[in-house]
Amino acid sequence: MTAPADLTPLAEAVECEFMHSYESQAPGPTYTDLGIATTRIGGGVALAMRNDPSGGYWSKALGFGTTEPFTVQILDRVLDFYREHGVDQAVLQLVPSVLPAGFDEVAAARGLAPGSTWVKLAARPADVAASQTSLRVAPVPAAEARRWADVLLTGFGMPTGGLTDMLAATVGQPAWRPFAAWDDGELVAGANLFLHGEAASLNAAATASGHRGLGAQSALIAARARAAAEAGCRWLFAETGKPAPGQQNPSLNNLRRAGLVPLYERRNWVWRAAS
Repeated sequence: MTAPADLTPLAEAVECEFMHSYESQAPGPTYTDLGIATTRIGGGVALAMRNDPSGGYWSKALGFGTTEPFTVQILDRVLDFYREHGVDQAVLQLVPSVLPAGFDEVAAARGLAPGSTWVKLAARPADVAASQTSLRVAPVPAAEARRWADVLLTGFGMPTGGLTDMLAATVGQPAWRPFAAWDDGELVAGANLFLHGEAASLNAAATASGHRGLGAQSALIAARARAAAEAGCRWLFAETGKPAPGQQNPSLNNLRRAGLVPLYERRNWVWRAAS
């Protein structure tokens, strides 16, 4: 893969925008019921979901340090946003290269603790490997938007309901290209693609437990890469968890097998409000 000197700004921007899109464009009643609030701060976004049924995944801040320096002042504005909206736990996803000097001490003084590490990957869409599966892979029709969303949420161990409404709302939206895999007439796997200028993001991929190992996710990566190329995107990005020593992350394995290359690792910083 021949890449510019640093793809970090592009990689962070597309993730920042797809997360903002998921939450800011949730249907009105869902937006209210889940207690969603969003804002843009210091070149990044802060997303709050006060009534998050997943236990805290959807309250996160990201995208900082690529268009302007990430400072302690910006950090304090982000944490004030969460306090203002009644969120008692959030995750700040920060590229190590943007952290100000002495950040460990700054973080500890504000209730931030280092959490899990994610891996950011990239490829040119044309470089993604083709993949075969016995399942039928195609874009998600509006009639199956909720089933598709439920498969994703169940795969991630998240409850259906309000989150179903939020994810299903991306079907048919111009910036989104949701795909699914069917076993005969049953939708058994899904994934999403977000388009943002010259970048596209692979996200939200899961397979129903009884249909894993059939190549659904590899085929969905390939299908979304083709869709990104057709949309004129020059770069394809993804992120997933870094496995602990001696363990495997199937998502990371699928992405690397498809031709995506790790760019950098990024720490999740977990903030909890003082009790």
